Amino acid sequence: MRNISFSLTTPQFRARTKDVTRRLGWGCLKAGDRIMGCEKCMGRRKGEPLVRLGVIEIVSVRAEPLDAMTLFPEYGAEECRREGFPEMTPAQFVEFFCGSHADCTPQTAVNRIEFRYVEEGKA
Repeated sequence: MRNISFSLTTPQFRARTKDVTRRLGWGCLKAGDRIMGCEKCMGRRKGEPLVRLGVIEIVSVRAEPLDAMTLFPEYGAEECRREGFPEMTPAQFVEFFCGSHADCTPQTAVNRIEFRYVEEGKA
């Protein structure tokens, strides 16, 4: 099972207040795929453990420009909530995302990944 990092949104993942994530990669995912959400995958120090947060199942994946969130304010507000940031405006989220991803601009095409949490012991 592949690991996917939620280092910027670990509290939201743990609280299950997030069911959408935007990524510059991961376009290979498809509905039904299961992956392991982790606290941090890359950049761990030698001996630092991989902290697994839980299994998620992909519901849908689509590419869209990041600024779709600001061009369509109602959509953007709902997406902020689904990303785990209900207090952010769409413009704030886009600024946050671009600030945490090198070479990202509001016009960058990102992969919007919708997922659901898989309860332990359930297939």
